Amino acid sequence: MLKFFDAHTHVQFAAYASDFQEVIGRAYAHGVGMVNVGTQKDTSRRAVEVAHNYDGVYAAVGLHPIHTVKSYHDAQELGDNSDAKGFTSRGEDFDYDYYKQLALDSKVVAIGECGFDFFRQEQGANREAQIERQKEAFIKQIELSREVKKPLMIHCREAFSDLISVLKANPHNLKPGIIHFFSGTKEDAKQLLDMGFYFTFGGVITFTRDYDDVIKIIPLDRILSETDAPYVTPVPHRGKRNEPLYVIEVVKKLAEIKNVSEEKMRVQILRNSEQVFNIQF
Repeated sequence: MLKFFDAHTHVQFAAYASDFQEVIGRAYAHGVGMVNVGTQKDTSRRAVEVAHNYDGVYAAVGLHPIHTVKSYHDAQELGDNSDAKGFTSRGEDFDYDYYKQLALDSKVVAIGECGFDFFRQEQGANREAQIERQKEAFIKQIELSREVKKPLMIHCREAFSDLISVLKANPHNLKPGIIHFFSGTKEDAKQLLDMGFYFTFGGVITFTRDYDDVIKIIPLDRILSETDAPYVTPVPHRGKRNEPLYVIEVVKKLAEIKNVSEEKMRVQILRNSEQVFNIQF
C-alpha cells in the first residue's frame, strides 16, 4: 500500500541508467509511488516502459520547453553520448501523433512536462522566436490534454505572466493539472487556483524559506509532493543524487509549513494525487 507519492520525478533519466530498479525498490520499501515525467520523445517513451514494470509507478509524456530549440545539455537527463548532444543542439518539433500514441497508454496519467522556461534559453538567438516555439508546443500539448482527458504537468520558470495568458486564452475544456515546482507569486497562485490547478513542491523547501508564504495560502487539497529527482535533493540528503524515497522529507516540511500533523499531510497528498491523476491507490 502506498503511503507517499512523488508527483514529479525522473527515474527513467540517464542518471539512473545503472540502478533504476534499486532506486524504485528503495521507494517501494517505504511505500512511495511516483510519476516519472518525460521531457522529450525518448524520455517520455522510457517513462512509459518503466511504469509498466511496477504497480504504483506512472508516467507523464511531453516536450519540455527548453527542448523546443537548441538547449542546455544535461548529461543526467539524456546521457553524454553523441546522440544526446546532437539532440540538444537542434531541439525537437512537437509530434502530436507520437505523443498521442503514448498518452493513450493506461499508465500515462499526465501530459508534460510542458510550458515555458525563460531562464534557460539559447544565448544570442532571437528571444521572441524561442518564446514562440515554446508557446506553439505548449498549446499543442494543451490540445492533447483535452483530447485524451488527462491533466497537464506544467513547467514554468520566470514566465508566469505568459503562462497564465496562454491558459486564459485557451479555456475551452481546459483540463487543469499540476504546476510543478511552483515558483510564482501569491497572485500567480491565486489565478491558477481559480483555474483548478494543483501545485507541487520539492526538496528546495527543506533548505530555504522562500516558498513558505505561498505554500501557506494554497489549500491543503491542492498541494502535492515531488522530488524532481535527480535534482534539488532535500535536507538531510544534500550532496547526494536525489531519488523518490526522499519525498518523505518534503512531506514532513510541508506539514510543518502548513501547521498540520505529518500524518494529515501525508494522507491529504495521497488523496490529492488520486484526484488530479484519476488513479486509485
